Amino acid sequence: MIEYIIFVVFVTVSWIMSVYGFNFHYLFFLSLKNRSNERIVRILTGNSRTGKSVALSMSEYPLVTIQLPIYNEKYVAQRLIRAVCGMDYPKDRLEIQVLDDSTDETVDICREIVEYYRAKGYDIMHIRRNSRKGYKAGALKEGLKSAKGEFIAIFDADFIPPPWFLKRAMPYFNDERIGLVQCRWGHVNEDYSTLTQAQALSLDFHFLVEQRAKSLTHIFMNFNGTAGVWRRKCIEDSGGWHVGTLVEDLDLSYRAQMKGWKCTFLDDAVIDAELPVQMNAAKRQQYRWAKGSIQCALKLLDKIILSKNLPVDTKIQAFIQLTRHIVHPLLLVQYLLLPLLIAIDYNIYPVSTSPISPLIAYVLFGPAFYIYAINRLFPERVLQKIKSYFFLILFFTGISVSNTIAVFDGVLGSRSVFHRTPKFGITKKGEDWRGKDYVLPFTKTTLLEIFFAAYGLLGVFISIYNGNAVFAPILAIQASGFLYVASYSIAHSINIGTPYKSKSYKSTDDKDKGEDKDKDKDKDKDKDKDKERRVKVNKKEVRVDKGEVTGMKKYSLVLIGILALLIFGVVMAYIGYSSTVYPLEKARGYLRVAITSPSPIEMLDYVVSAEALIPENGNPVWAFPTAKTDFALMHKSIDGVKDRLRLLAVIPKDSEAFNTGIGDVRAQLATLERNIEEAIPYVYVSFQNVVLSAIWIIVIILIFTLMKRGKSRIERLEMEDMR
Repeated sequence: MIEYIIFVVFVTVSWIMSVYGFNFHYLFFLSLKNRSNERIVRILTGNSRTGKSVALSMSEYPLVTIQLPIYNEKYVAQRLIRAVCGMDYPKDRLEIQVLDDSTDETVDICREIVEYYRAKGYDIMHIRRNSRKGYKAGALKEGLKSAKGEFIAIFDADFIPPPWFLKRAMPYFNDERIGLVQCRWGHVNEDYSTLTQAQALSLDFHFLVEQRAKSLTHIFMNFNGTAGVWRRKCIEDSGGWHVGTLVEDLDLSYRAQMKGWKCTFLDDAVIDAELPVQMNAAKRQQYRWAKGSIQCALKLLDKIILSKNLPVDTKIQAFIQLTRHIVHPLLLVQYLLLPLLIAIDYNIYPVSTSPISPLIAYVLFGPAFYIYAINRLFPERVLQKIKSYFFLILFFTGISVSNTIAVFDGVLGSRSVFHRTPKFGITKKGEDWRGKDYVLPFTKTTLLEIFFAAYGLLGVFISIYNGNAVFAPILAIQASGFLYVASYSIAHSINIGTPYKSKSYKSTDDKDKGEDKDKDKDKDKDKDKDKERRVKVNKKEVRVDKGEVTGMKKYSLVLIGILALLIFGVVMAYIGYSSTVYPLEKARGYLRVAITSPSPIEMLDYVVSAEALIPENGNPVWAFPTAKTDFALMHKSIDGVKDRLRLLAVIPKDSEAFNTGIGDVRAQLATLERNIEEAIPYVYVSFQNVVLSAIWIIVIILIFTLMKRGKSRIERLEMEDMR
């Protein structure tokens, strides 16, 4: 009964995941028909065939406000503001708002460059708030109060908008129904590492498949938070920016389309941006997106589903998009249940005569289809993108742990703290980000990733030993994904620097200027103190105070302790294998030799040797025990074999009784050898091993819990309490 329940859960989870997978297939073919720019031109010009010959121009340039929400972005803030001020658009029709909530040197950087461009005649403002309430959405909402433009363009700090951006995007607003124009994200550092290549391909799939398929249709598409232009009237008509979720962009775009506004996507307007180069930063970004999507699902789905004005397929697609991150916990459930079903020898195959069918289906609807899609989307870079796809599989699998936590956080309604994704100004391969401010340490989820990697390797062994090797490649790929993400999370946390907070910024520009003047007077007095507070980090000098030095040392000690525990775990695993699994493997070897031996006396010697290696009692299958894996019954079987071999030793070899007896003994030994083979995988997951593994993981988690992360400089930079 329990086995059946596990199987039903496994199949149900698999089918739900398949629905989300097949939806991507559907959107891909839909995107091929909906070439967004050609469709947009036809709609706006009324040309039913092609609008390529029709020039889109505006009789006059509308007033546009560009909002730049910034929080502690000292490596990229100047690059962003310079790019925005370099746009080919009339100065008198352009307003720039630098919405700066920073608490570090970014404030000075932004203030200086804003003053520089104001002196050159730009309408640019450096806007500071008394608190970071509402995070990015709060900053956008505050800026909108004083914005002059009838259109609002938004860029995150890691973007590099080109000069032609506004002239390319604005003509599409000739259609009064359009409330949003979203441009495609480019990747200025795509080739930096396998991590950036995987993220780039994931984003390319999103834009060239999902956004292109939904653009200007009755299916809802989403604003991506940046590289887009809003009609101000649309924002206000839709209720403005809400601060209740972590994805204010998705929230507003759905509310706008529920109001009847249209959103369009320009796939040939590519705006370059910087991808996260640190695994821990990439995981943080994915976590925020996953949690925010679930929050939007809880907030909006009931209104969407109950709406009488929306088509059925619009509701279905909205449900799938808002809830698609539940694939991550479902993947973990499937991943955990598959080795259990294999271990209890449950018949998983839909057709008993076709055990290869699951692997064929997995390849056809997974890698094979995505390779086909890559060939259609990137005909000039097929091989490069296929390589990226392999690492995307590893990345997607590995982040399922942290994204599962994000899903549960979103469902349970835990506090929505907006953690920004650190950027380091990395644009070229080979540039180094280690030792810079904002670098993130790995978190407790890394320990779970290591656990899942080990569990997957165990599943591979179980599938091979149980004669279900067809599942070994699937489990091996998934285990590799957890190992890939975990190893990079740890590697990217080694030798990180502790950032120095030079000043404390609390309120408006005037107040900040007064504080800065007072502090400038004391610079000379502080020089000697600063020298005493310098420490070497990655061959660079970083200024820290005494508490921060202590925090950094504590983090290093914890990291060393965890690595020591991992090494201890590997050693203990080797000892456990040598004392439990290896003797059984050796016993199987003796039995195999005994089966081929011609003499009863020789067979008896090998059987006795095998008997000494098999435990006298117990059953490794503690969850679902079977008679075949009971060690006491094995010994009884061996005793019977020994007695019969002693009788056969005195019977003439050319007699019929001898030949019949030897044949029966060999059959018994073969059965015994198979029973031991079936028991071996369960020895890996014995009750004792499970308990010890749990204790091992709990000890590591407790080490993290005992860390006083509240004193960590990174936490003080990344978290601001909502007032």
